[in-house]
Amino acid sequence: MKIDSNKVIVAANREKIVEFLLNAENLIHLLPQDKITDWKAVPSECSFKVQGGVIIPLIHDGQDGLNKIFMKSGQGAPFSFKLTIHLQEQDDSTEGYIEFDGDVNIFLKMMVEKPLTALFNLMSEKLKEYFA
Repeated sequence: MKIDSNKVIVAANREKIVEFLLNAENLIHLLPQDKITDWKAVPSECSFKVQGGVIIPLIHDGQDGLNKIFMKSGQGAPFSFKLTIHLQEQDDSTEGYIEFDGDVNIFLKMMVEKPLTALFNLMSEKLKEYFA
């Protein structure tokens, strides 16, 4: 299953955004505080529990220069997935969006597609707000 978040324009250059996103401890600023608990993080990975009791572990998995940051599901995730954060310089700002690619069966897709789309759109908006 693939999901692309809405594209946003962030009022910062790619270097600042990449520096922020490469520290998984900063991802707390992009998550819906009222819907997560049990936040744990070190610079290379984080995990949190979402409503419903599912634990989501995220691990940094490299980058493609300043254009893409890769993350993947960690041990204990309900299914395997990859996240790619796309960043494109635009004058004094950066256009970005989150791409999700998950190994989800058809039944699970019906349950998670809408909430995951909403989550990634929210995370993109919160990144924009963080640098506003």
